[in-house]
Amino acid sequence: MLLPKMLGDEHMFEIHVFRGKRDLLAKLPGRLRGYARWIKHAHAKVAVLVDEDREDCLALKRKLERAAADAGLVTKSSAAPGDPFLVLTRFAVEELEAWFFGDCDAVRAAYPGVPTTLEQRAPFRDPDAILGGTWERLEKVLQQAGYHRGGLAKSLAARDIAAHMDPLRNRSRSFQHFHSGLVALVSV
Repeated sequence: MLLPKMLGDEHMFEIHVFRGKRDLLAKLPGRLRGYARWIKHAHAKVAVLVDEDREDCLALKRKLERAAADAGLVTKSSAAPGDPFLVLTRFAVEELEAWFFGDCDAVRAAYPGVPTTLEQRAPFRDPDAILGGTWERLEKVLQQAGYHRGGLAKSLAARDIAAHMDPLRNRSRSFQHFHSGLVALVSV
């Protein structure tokens, strides 16, 4: 739902979900080596998105970039400005749910009981700096508004909120880096 809003309907995409960051990091080198065999001929591109989860961003970025380099694939970070690249590596800081707090209008559109002043409250002013786990905070906000009382169904909440998100309105810096990176990825 969100990717067509970010890229337009003319781009096709597939999403491959892993069982957490460890699974992604373990499988990414082999997956990228496999992609390297055909990606240039298929005019395909790869975006790798992982939760930062309070990990050292530079170390995590090096792991992702090294996996692409070892597969012989050029990343946005390794390409010269304006040169084509095939792989984009980005983080959701701290977790993907921070991106939902970056667009509180979308959260309220999906869950009308959420307070209209949410983004003005100190803990939510900077979506990428929310402490205590962003999915836990989202669960608490939604439960206080009368939703997901039995526990946050992450995929359901993500689908519901993403349907209303406006990429240009999102206040999360990590979301904006992902968005601009995707636009650059499909533009080169």
